[in-house]
Amino acid sequence: MDPDAVAKAFVDHYYSTFDANRAGLASLYQEGSMLTFEGEKILGSQNIVTKLTNLPFQQCQHRITTVDCQPSGPAGGMLVFVSGNLQLGGEQHALKFSQMFHLMPIPQGSFYVLNDIFRLNYA
Repeated sequence: MDPDAVAKAFVDHYYSTFDANRAGLASLYQEGSMLTFEGEKILGSQNIVTKLTNLPFQQCQHRITTVDCQPSGPAGGMLVFVSGNLQLGGEQHALKFSQMFHLMPIPQGSFYVLNDIFRLNYA
């Protein structure tokens, strides 16, 4: 398993799903998953998806600038750090963001998001 390839595939899937159908992200989280979104902590798959689907915009497009990853622990986890731009529908200027995912393996051979931290980056 090439960690960089796994991280890139995850990032491509996550943001294309976010941009097209945020509710579709539910399968990437579990009940023990935690999202910190701009400092607000949200626990559990359903609560995370509720937060993401209720954000105050309908359309957005993520443009990824960097993806860095590292193996994490003996269980086969992975840290993925993403930076990029977020273009909201109807807005002229893109917003810079960074996001960190702690991915954990599941027996089916894929990963779920254990931890997710999102921040807008203000210049």
